[in-house]
Amino acid sequence: MLKYVGKRLVYMVGVFFIVSIIMFILFNNTPGDRALNQVQSLRGKVSDEQFQIRYQAARDKLGLDDPIPVRYIKWMGNLLQGDLGYSTFYKDDVIDIIGEPLKNTIIINIFATVVALGITIPLGIFCAVKKFSKFDNAVQVLTIVGYSVPVYIIGLVLIYFFSVQMGWFPISGMNSPNFQGSGLAVILDRLYYLALPVIVMTVASLGGMTRYVRAAMIDALRMDYIRTARAKGLKEKVVIYSHAWRNALLSVVTLIISWFMSVFMGSIVVEQIFQLNGIGQMYYKGLMNQDFDVALAIQMLYCVITLISNLVTDLSYGLVDPRVRIDK
Repeated sequence: MLKYVGKRLVYMVGVFFIVSIIMFILFNNTPGDRALNQVQSLRGKVSDEQFQIRYQAARDKLGLDDPIPVRYIKWMGNLLQGDLGYSTFYKDDVIDIIGEPLKNTIIINIFATVVALGITIPLGIFCAVKKFSKFDNAVQVLTIVGYSVPVYIIGLVLIYFFSVQMGWFPISGMNSPNFQGSGLAVILDRLYYLALPVIVMTVASLGGMTRYVRAAMIDALRMDYIRTARAKGLKEKVVIYSHAWRNALLSVVTLIISWFMSVFMGSIVVEQIFQLNGIGQMYYKGLMNQDFDVALAIQMLYCVITLISNLVTDLSYGLVDPRVRIDK
């Protein structure tokens, strides 16, 4: 296994550098003048000569007059030393401002993943066991509808009903304005504000995940070893959960990890709708304000998370199914 992990790590490093080169070139060839955006507010407040001096100083600081290969080497060298650059929008080092949004996004995604798996796995198994029943047909119709509706539509609909009409949840934000509590009160207030975003992300994922679990279980229940287990007189629960589900789990593991990644990267929509201080909203603001140090740092973070998740997926195969060898 160690040999396999070593090979994968070398592969991951290569992919990381290739992606970094592509993203750096794309971001640095985007239309617009980052230096001008940084000093634009000074126009009219200082003389034209002072404005040009400030503008040139901003270009020098950003290294915009250097060739792209030189800029990439400087940027990558700083990145490998933990220097993610300077945010022209937030007016602070990226490393100092990215921590809190990243923590918020991770918390939201963990809650959404746990809730979604707690619903979709039992529901998918039950639909597979009761295949083509009225309940299964109804669930399949609902999952198709849910799978087809974009997450922002789901978010707006739930905001209208649960926030505007019923007043059960706040429309946006991370905590109550002028909140003075501490300890448990802070946690409860934060959970109250995150409840509806988590519900939106969960509802948006129910359709695809439920259908995937159902399909994996139906395939497992068709196997000969299931008929053999039933012929031996084993209880139906044992057949379903100890035999069918265990073999269907290999396919579901891929779904779980890939879905978590898609939620993590797709949270930009939910964070924008609810104005959450998350990594997705920071990425959006970085792009809209040409704050490329922030956008590049988050993009490379997504790249690292994707590479690690793929490695974890491959390693989990060996844990779930002993027939899968991962020592080569």
